[in-house]
Amino acid sequence: MLTANEIRDSFKSFFASKGHVIVPSAPMVIKDDPTLMFTNAGMNQFKDIILGNHPAKNKRVADSQKCLRVSGKHNDLEEVGHDTYHHTMFEMLGNWSFGDYFKKEAISWAWEYLVDVLKINPENLYATVFEGSPEEGLERDNEAASYWEQFLPKDHILNGNKHDNFWEMGDTGPCGPCSEIHIDSRSEEEKAKVPGRELVNKDHPQVIEIWNLVFMQYNRKADGSLEPLPAKVIDTGMGFERLVRTLQGKTSNYDTDIFQPILKVIGDMAGKKYGTDEKSDIAMRVVADHIRTIAFSITDGQLPSNAKAGYVIRRILRRAVRYGYTFLGQKQAFMYKLIPVLIDNMGEAYPELKAQKDLIMKVIKEEEEAFLRTLETGIRLLDKTMAETKAAGKTEISGKDAFTLYDTFGFPLDLTELILRENGMTADLKEFDAEMQQQKQRARNAAAVETGDWITLKEGTTEFVGYDYTEYETSILRYRQIKQKNQTFYQIVLDKTPFYAESGGQVGDTGVLVNEFETIEVIDTKKENNLPIHLTKKLPEHLDAPMMACVDTDKRAACAANHSCTHLLDEALRTVLGDHVEQKGSLVTPDSLRFDFSHFQKVTDEQLRQVEHLVNAKIRANIPLKEYRNIPIEEAKELGAIALFGEKYGDHVRVIQFGSSIEFCGGTHVAATGNIGMVKILSESSVAAGVRRIEAVTGAKVEEMIDSFQDTMRDLKSLFNNAPDLAGAIRKYIEENAGLKKQIEEYMKEKEAQLKERLLQSMKEVNGVKVIKFCATMTPPETVKNIAFQLRGEVTENLFFVAGTVFGGRPTLTVMLSDNLVAGGLKAGALVKEAAKLMLGGGGGQPHFATAGGKNPDGVSAAVDKVLELAGI
Repeated sequence: MLTANEIRDSFKSFFASKGHVIVPSAPMVIKDDPTLMFTNAGMNQFKDIILGNHPAKNKRVADSQKCLRVSGKHNDLEEVGHDTYHHTMFEMLGNWSFGDYFKKEAISWAWEYLVDVLKINPENLYATVFEGSPEEGLERDNEAASYWEQFLPKDHILNGNKHDNFWEMGDTGPCGPCSEIHIDSRSEEEKAKVPGRELVNKDHPQVIEIWNLVFMQYNRKADGSLEPLPAKVIDTGMGFERLVRTLQGKTSNYDTDIFQPILKVIGDMAGKKYGTDEKSDIAMRVVADHIRTIAFSITDGQLPSNAKAGYVIRRILRRAVRYGYTFLGQKQAFMYKLIPVLIDNMGEAYPELKAQKDLIMKVIKEEEEAFLRTLETGIRLLDKTMAETKAAGKTEISGKDAFTLYDTFGFPLDLTELILRENGMTADLKEFDAEMQQQKQRARNAAAVETGDWITLKEGTTEFVGYDYTEYETSILRYRQIKQKNQTFYQIVLDKTPFYAESGGQVGDTGVLVNEFETIEVIDTKKENNLPIHLTKKLPEHLDAPMMACVDTDKRAACAANHSCTHLLDEALRTVLGDHVEQKGSLVTPDSLRFDFSHFQKVTDEQLRQVEHLVNAKIRANIPLKEYRNIPIEEAKELGAIALFGEKYGDHVRVIQFGSSIEFCGGTHVAATGNIGMVKILSESSVAAGVRRIEAVTGAKVEEMIDSFQDTMRDLKSLFNNAPDLAGAIRKYIEENAGLKKQIEEYMKEKEAQLKERLLQSMKEVNGVKVIKFCATMTPPETVKNIAFQLRGEVTENLFFVAGTVFGGRPTLTVMLSDNLVAGGLKAGALVKEAAKLMLGGGGGQPHFATAGGKNPDGVSAAVDKVLELAGI
């Protein structure tokens, strides 16, 4: 029986024999593409080729691609683990043709690989073809059907609808019919009862799709119409986990050697055997699936966080922790302990797992511990909600309360329902769903973008000339209109551009497009599918006229200084802290730089100063830039260039060198380090477990900071009569202040004691209740509180203390009751809440002690009287 690793290798070898170049998997986390957070299909890394933005270096390629899906067809996150064949992270085996072969070869090679190489029984295979769409003028894909008829009987070739057999990249863009290959893995007895063709695309767990052959031959326009693509594309994707399951004769993906080693370790931790209990089996599948997703995301540079892609990873991790907590008895962090077995299983195919083992384990452990604390908080809040609901005579908590637990505290609905069931209660799910829909609608409205079709003025691709020029003559290739948040913008593509498009942590250039008729402001430059897009608020009136593209050189120079400084900072951190330091992200703007790096403890002030001194020494040395542009990647590695984990590099790369600092980089840089001026580190902090962040400024911003510092020092000195020893003068002042504060505290204690005695003497007994009533100004609320508790300690029964005070113009109402009065039905919180209305305020507290504030000092006396009235005194 072939192992999973052998199956992956056999696929690559087969398509290499068919003239395909085998390319490495792109990172699962996507950078520099605003339309997508994760690689969710094998085609993602080839989008720029498919869209015609970049020429294909190789007409035929094949790969095994790491993918992540948490939404869409059959990929709802909350369903993963409940069946045996869907996953969050999965591998997609694929072969590609860019304007080379098409349907005939794609179908015949798929058949050859499955039947001749892997020896799958052809009787168990079914193919679907697009049935056509009369409303779009599309006929049945008879061409694909005719090729399948060479291999399969007609009753194994099935028509599929548009949902299943017409693939689209998005609302617009390349699309076309597809042909899915399904396999029937049921027993012979089951097959005799119901033919496999009746179960295709019916969500049967043993009759599943394993390979999809996509024939991209159309372009979908914004108005929904279709036009033929100039160059047809073959895009196939085969689910690796499903293929392994088929070849290893299993009925579940989780029974293969991809997951079994992980499941065994989970079972050993939990003291459970996989396959013996449905609830614990689901939990073990969830953990086994999710640990792969989380580990690969971290290796690709995406740490769990509260925003965008980081939030998705955090949500997946928390789902796994919650299943372990509820069904596997894991009350302590446990998932990080699965990383060694994952590396044993997949480290050979993906060596980045081995290289970042310590970081992955550290991040996961800290995230687990943080969420376990959140779970405890959520349980306490839910207990409080249940108690209040029961006190109101109800057994159903509100959907709003359940949603607050979910949205604010990350407490999953199904765990809320589980705890409620154990207590004989339920949640209002309709109200919960309504709250969820409102939140989703708010998010959709905030992110809604209405995008028009590209209007092409002339064919061509963009050439970036910004490494050598900040002004360049250009012309518009194409443009389109976009609308977002009630504003209209235009995206413009130029044939040649000096504008750097946002990527690699460096913000995009701004500037102007100028011709003899007008000047158009470029407010940002971004990359979309590797295409530089210039964002403007209006279009040129003369679209065909040549223009000068002019970059804002001051902003560019400031960005370049900060970017070059990050390279020097990276090297200095390695020197001071050790070779384990690796860049984990950066942000380069004209105003400042931010640099994230792996390190497992706080960087000391002394170490930061060392780093700063090393970088400034390199700046003073005025080391000239050595740029290696478009060199083979192997040559770059021989130079010792540092590559970043999670980045996708091509066969040829750009390398930036400042002396001993050598890095892969596509950003803009200074001509020599002296142009940076100087660096000053502003802060060092933790971003996540094992990841630290430095923020710094360079050049003119350092001057501004020093000026500000000098101004502050001058002001401080003037406050202390320009004392030559400022630190000594401040220390003396603090000591004197502490002494005076102590004297005041002693004086206040003495006044408190005197006031308490006067109040005891003024105590009146009304119907057996010992009433102390007090109204005053200039008495701090803290003093009143102290006296109230002292009185409660001395008058242990029948004490009713009410005080109305005004301090600093703000009224305060205070009520203190002895325990026996509380037992008799009086509640301090209820009394102040009602009476405080007379002060235009509100408040509350415990049954024996409560306070309220307000806006109307004139209402204090009436509020005190109201308290006594409400109490019946």
